[in-house]
Amino acid sequence: MKITVVGAGNVGATCAYEIARKELARDLVLLDVKEGLTLGKSLDMWQTSSVQGFNTRITGVTTDFSKTAGSEVVVITSGIPRRPGMSRDDLIDINARIVKDVTEGIVKYSPDAKIIVVTNPLDVMTYAAFLAAKLPSNKVFGMAGILDGARYKAFLAEALHISPQSIHAILMGGHGDSMVPLPRYTTVSGIPITELIEDSVLEKIIERTRKGGGELVELMGTSAWYAPGAAAAQMVEAIMLDQRRVFPVCAALNGEYGLNDLHIGVPVILGKNGIEKVIELNLNDDEMALLHKSALEVKKIMKSLDNLNIFEERYGSDTL
Repeated sequence: MKITVVGAGNVGATCAYEIARKELARDLVLLDVKEGLTLGKSLDMWQTSSVQGFNTRITGVTTDFSKTAGSEVVVITSGIPRRPGMSRDDLIDINARIVKDVTEGIVKYSPDAKIIVVTNPLDVMTYAAFLAAKLPSNKVFGMAGILDGARYKAFLAEALHISPQSIHAILMGGHGDSMVPLPRYTTVSGIPITELIEDSVLEKIIERTRKGGGELVELMGTSAWYAPGAAAAQMVEAIMLDQRRVFPVCAALNGEYGLNDLHIGVPVILGKNGIEKVIELNLNDDEMALLHKSALEVKKIMKSLDNLNIFEERYGSDTL
């Protein structure tokens, strides 16, 4: 069994190390365009194998996609962060071309792989990978809601002075300020969260969750990597072990929740085939309105990608 992580920056390296430590595959390939980076990082990780107690063999590769052949799961983290003076469209243009090249290289040698996208802007980069891969939509999806949910649960655990492992939550919508935390679907060992915390405190936590990535950038001067890397690795685990876990991921919608031709965060069953099923929750009017509002924001960004004419195929729809 083989897994590939493309992009050996902080997120990719963290994800790869989590995968190795969990022994989710016999072979793990870490690929990047920077000469020597993956060779050094993979060697460093491998030298911890006797200390951490894993046997997964980690191989560093520079741009040679043939070395990824036969991968069951591929995690794409490659791309650049938004820099001063760079518009949103500039970032989409650069990262979409990177994701397109990477995806085409992966599919050439691993046509049956399940592809997990982590590159930002997450929702539109998942759409870009889907267009480039030309695979069924259940095999191309993005990591978003698991990370957002992890932040949400961490903040709730702090406020309630409990273990975050006791908290279960679903978040939907775009990965960013328009995400839709759902208090009605948030519980502590089955107890509704609204019975344990004041509305005003919960609203502050929800707002902090929406801006969770920005908070870390302000603190560190760069984006997060431990939580995103671990979240992506958890998705890999669900697929490789066929756990059929219920996770919120960025998935293609074609009619679910009244939305069409769109990649956005929704709860799914994740197993050996990738997305086994998109779960349609019985949202109330307010929740559905928030989801559709988020969908409009995501659709605008997808339209920006379409206007760049990087891909021959596209959804080609301005409607939801």
